[in-house]
Amino acid sequence: MRRLLWLFVGVLTLAAMASAAPQRGFGRRTAMAPNLPWVYDGDFVFCRLAFSESRDGDGGGWSVDYPRADLNFPFRLGELTSARISHDARGDANHVVVTPTDPHLFQCPFVMMTEPGRAYFSDEDAAALRQYLEKGGFLWADDFWGEYAWAIWEREIRKVMPASEYPIFDVPMSHPIFNMKYLIHKIPQIPSITFWFGSGFQTSERYADSAVPHVRAIENAQGHIVVLMTHNTDFGDAWEREGDDRRYFDTFASAGYAFGVNVFMYAMTH
Repeated sequence: MRRLLWLFVGVLTLAAMASAAPQRGFGRRTAMAPNLPWVYDGDFVFCRLAFSESRDGDGGGWSVDYPRADLNFPFRLGELTSARISHDARGDANHVVVTPTDPHLFQCPFVMMTEPGRAYFSDEDAAALRQYLEKGGFLWADDFWGEYAWAIWEREIRKVMPASEYPIFDVPMSHPIFNMKYLIHKIPQIPSITFWFGSGFQTSERYADSAVPHVRAIENAQGHIVVLMTHNTDFGDAWEREGDDRRYFDTFASAGYAFGVNVFMYAMTH
């Protein structure tokens, strides 16, 4: 009952909205995706991108926030929008894990990856991801902190979308992605729940090195965002940890879901 109360408070809050140290090294290793059955029935299925890991990268890898964020976000999306959500026999939201070269990726109009500062894309991965994005796919890279993690991610995404063709830019607050359903006035900095409590309720996980949260993007030739990058903030934890602590829920869940809903709606309509 207590957890349900928190969730109810969060829905009301959303409805009212109008408004570690780096791990470095050399080489790479492969992060294996779980052998989940492929699910697609025409309704929304949350897709998560599993990737190989750079040994000189930074972060915990693709499975951070998995699987609770993948379950909670579709649940809230179904409450807060008219989107039809795919469910399994138990009533839980269906979700899948795909790799860059998995043919099923092309059945995911929206795919999310976590801690991309750890990512490594082979030539084969990069070619497949570029084809996916050129065919209308949408990739959201979330939860990486500090300039070193950004540099690793930029190195890898440039294998997919070269700088000469696809500049990275900071998305202005006037962009439609900030007001698709909820009007967002500033970029929220959402820390992991463990950092937030352990640091005495600070939000910048790398302190001065990650003080400013960013929403950055790459657009296609039509001027539509195809790669969204939320740097120095962790939207996935706002979804994953919504039921773990009332203080964390009240502080971050509303902002996390509001932006997540906006991103989903933008991806589905552009």
